Amino acid sequence: MIDIHSHILPGVDDGAKTEEDSLAMARAAVKQGIDRLIATPHHMNGIFQNKKATILQHVDILNRLIAAHDIPLTVLYGQEVRIYGELLADIDAGKIQTLHNTRYLLVELPFENVPLYTEKLIYDLQMKGIIPIIAHPERNAELRAKPGKMYDLVLKGALTQVTAGSLLGHFGKEAEAFSHDLIEHNLTHFVASDAHDIDKRPFTLKEAYDLIEKDYGKETYHLLEENTHLLLDDLIVNRNEPTRIRRKKQGLFNFWKK
Repeated sequence: MIDIHSHILPGVDDGAKTEEDSLAMARAAVKQGIDRLIATPHHMNGIFQNKKATILQHVDILNRLIAAHDIPLTVLYGQEVRIYGELLADIDAGKIQTLHNTRYLLVELPFENVPLYTEKLIYDLQMKGIIPIIAHPERNAELRAKPGKMYDLVLKGALTQVTAGSLLGHFGKEAEAFSHDLIEHNLTHFVASDAHDIDKRPFTLKEAYDLIEKDYGKETYHLLEENTHLLLDDLIVNRNEPTRIRRKKQGLFNFWKK
C-alpha cells in the first residue's frame, strides 16, 4: 500500500517531533500494510517553511534511520504547499518538491475559504506541466458550503485527496459527510492518511479503504488504490466523470452552484 500524504519527518512541522516519533510512525505504517510513504511537510502555511533542498536531506536521513532499525518502509520526497501568489516563481527557483519527483504536486487551501486566484493558479500549474492535487478539500468550509466550486476545480483539471480520518469521522460530521459526497460524485482521486503521529492523527488508511470497499464497492476501492501506483510511476491517474453534488434541502433536491 502507498500513502501519498504524511508528516513523518522529525522536527520540521506539526507532525513527528523526534526521530523516535518518526520510527514509531514508520512501524505503525507497516502494520497498516504501507510499504511506501511520501513525506509531505507543510510549506508556506503561515507557520512552517520546508523548501525542497531541506526536504531531500531530511528524507535521506530518515530512510537511513529506518533501514538501520530494519523497518520495511521507504519514505519518498514530497511537500504539502499552501497556495500562495509566488508559487509559480518558486517552482522555477527550485524551492518546490513535487510528489516523488513526478508531475503531481500536493497543494493545500486555507481551511476557511477558497482564495480568488485559486482557479487561475490551477490553470497556470497545468500550463507548467504540473497537476495539482488538492489536499483534504473536505475540511475547507467554503467548499463544503458551495460544493459547486469543488466540481468546477475538478472539471478544470485539479485532482483531490480525501483524508482517511475524515471518512472515518475523526474530523467531525461535516467533513465526514462531504468526504463521502466527494467519492460518490467522482470528485476525489486519492485517499491518504495525512498522519501526524500514532495517537491523535494516526494512519487509519487500511480502515478507510475497507470502508470504501464496503460502501462503494471493489471498483471504487481499486481505482483509488491504483491511482497511488500510477502517481509514483508518473502516469495519468484514473478519472471518472465528475458530477455535481446533489443534496436534499427543504424537501427539494437542488444542485449547489457558486
